[in-house]
Parts: sequence; C-alpha cells; structure tokens
Amino acid sequence: MTDAPQVPADTVSLGQGSSMPLLGFGTWQIKGDDAVDAVSAALDAGYRHLDTATVYHNEGQVGRALAESGVRRDDVFLTTKCGANRVGEELDTLRQSLDLLRTGHVDLWLVHWPSEDGANVDLWRAFVEAQKQGLAREIGVSNFDAAMIDEVTEATGVRPAVNQIEWSPLLYDAATVEAHRERDVVLEGYSALRGGTLEHPVIAGIAERLGRTTAQVIIRWHLQHGFVVIPKSVNADRIRSNADVADFELTADDVSALDALGGS
Repeated sequence: MTDAPQVPADTVSLGQGSSMPLLGFGTWQIKGDDAVDAVSAALDAGYRHLDTATVYHNEGQVGRALAESGVRRDDVFLTTKCGANRVGEELDTLRQSLDLLRTGHVDLWLVHWPSEDGANVDLWRAFVEAQKQGLAREIGVSNFDAAMIDEVTEATGVRPAVNQIEWSPLLYDAATVEAHRERDVVLEGYSALRGGTLEHPVIAGIAERLGRTTAQVIIRWHLQHGFVVIPKSVNADRIRSNADVADFELTADDVSALDALGGS
C-alpha cells in the first residue's frame, strides 16, 4: 500500500449551511461492480463527496459502496440529479434515488439539464418542495445559463445553490465565473479531465516542472479558484492520485497561464 494521499480539506458553504467539499468523486459511465469498486476505492482514499445521477443507473451501487465502506453517512456529501424528462415525477424520482442510495436525504439534488419544454420553473418548484420536506438539504441545477438561473430564482424566491457545468482550464471564461459569483451560485465543474486537457502542452509543462500529473494540476487549479471538481476513474491508483493534491500549490503565474487557455 502506498502512502495515504494528501486529500484537500477545501470546502464551500452553501445556502442552507451545508459544507460542500471542493473535491468530489464523479461516477458518470461507471456501472455495476465497477461502480461499487470505484466508489469504495474513492472513500478509502479519503474522498468525502460523491456525485451520481438517476440517468447514470448506478445509484444502487453508489449506495452499496457507501453503506459497506464503514464511513459515516453524515461524513459524506452526497449528490444526485433528476432529469428534466421527469417533470411531474420529481419527488417520486428522488424517493427512488434515496432508496437506491440507502439514505433518507441527499446533500444536494440537481436538475440535471434544462427543460426543452419551458418547464424549468415547474421542475424547480418541485425541488423547493423536496428541500422543504427534508429530502434534499441543498438544491441546484446543472447545465443552466445565467438567464435560466434567474428565471427559476425570480419565480420561486429560491436560488440554486450550485450550477454544475462542463468546465476545465480550456473552457475557462471570466464572465461565466463572475455571473455565478454575482448570483452567489457555486460553480461546479464536470469533465475536467476530458477534451484534451490531459495532453495540453501548457498543462503538461506545469505538471513536469512540479513533478505532478496533468490531472493533479487541473484539479489543483479548480481548488485554488474555489471551483468544485469531480474527477472520475475506475483505476484505484488513479483515484488516489487525483485526490493527492493538498501538499502543493500552483503559482499565480501558473493559474494565469491556465486561465488563458480558455477559448484557445
């Protein structure tokens, strides 16, 4: 067994007082025994934030891994998502998710993508109700733009705590960051290690200088910006490596160089 990874303790406070770890473990496209094994490895490595979704069809495996891990449920920030195709069935969908996850509540429930039928407000009202019922401590959205966030906030008086969007140094946009900050909505990124980021020469150069992996540099960039990041892997060594980012920092020049890749 290698030395324990230096897992970052960075968190962000959400609207209802929850403390959300900036580093989470993503489970998109991981199913069956692979999902159980990967989530188990992540919890063993020290991750305390798990991200799943109804459409991932792995909530049962995530719930099993958490239940069998020996880690207290209250010590893990658990996120799932409900698709916009579940309009009118939102609370039933969440209750099914809770059964599969073996828990009485999730820490964060997200609208997985915007409705194409103009039903975002209807969806969001159901999410507000779930929060009132204690089924979801925090509620948020995914793949929304600023106008969509404003629409649901103005209609209900309740703003999304989080917006989960595709994000990496190659997608960095200062206006997007500012739009989230103005609305006090936490920016959570997914697919940070996709889209050519791991092979990008600027990122690789920083990683080589620091003696780190390109994935570690990308994850560290998120943390230093205060972005939530949810890398995923089915490889136990890589899962541990991706968490091992608490004992180094990027310089201000490094961060600026990575920011400058946005739109490149």
